[in-house]
Amino acid sequence: MTTKFDSREDLAVTRNYGHLLVEMSSIVPDGIVAFFPSYHYLVSPLLSLRFCYLRGISSESTFATWYEQNLIQKIQQHKLLFVETPDNEETSLALANYQKACENGRGAILLSVARGKVSEGIDFDHHLGRCVIMFGVPYVYTQSRIFKARLDYLREQYNIRPNEFITFDAMRHAAQCLGRAIRGKSDYGIMILADKVSNL
Repeated sequence: MTTKFDSREDLAVTRNYGHLLVEMSSIVPDGIVAFFPSYHYLVSPLLSLRFCYLRGISSESTFATWYEQNLIQKIQQHKLLFVETPDNEETSLALANYQKACENGRGAILLSVARGKVSEGIDFDHHLGRCVIMFGVPYVYTQSRIFKARLDYLREQYNIRPNEFITFDAMRHAAQCLGRAIRGKSDYGIMILADKVSNL
């Protein structure tokens, strides 16, 4: 399984990620937080699913694939499903409902984005985060002029190679996401890094 850019459309990868989420939803109590590498990988497929569902059109997006393979229905047999979006109000509502579902014993899954609102400061301690899944490594978008300037500066001033910094930055953000669940010495949870990383 990998979220390498050229493999993101691979139906086998999408299916395997869905099966992993189904399996975890059936055995992990309370809350599960799953992080995707980008909003595009998470939200764009959701919009595609809504569009396809309303029009009866097939799509190769993550959620459309999960929906067509009845994986969404299987997940919802065990837990409620909530999604972080770029909209702050929608995300706040999803978080509140996620917490309610975990508090009342139903359990829930929150699909989130590394580098998003949820990964940057929301704690999922105790029953709110018994499992954290990283679907992929959250590499930064490298074509930004600002980011390229930062890489040039690091190379010129500190002799840090761009690939080293990009990998370090991705691992730092992955650790940030995974650290959302374990917040104290009495807390516990499962952390799953669901990606084949070849360059580490």
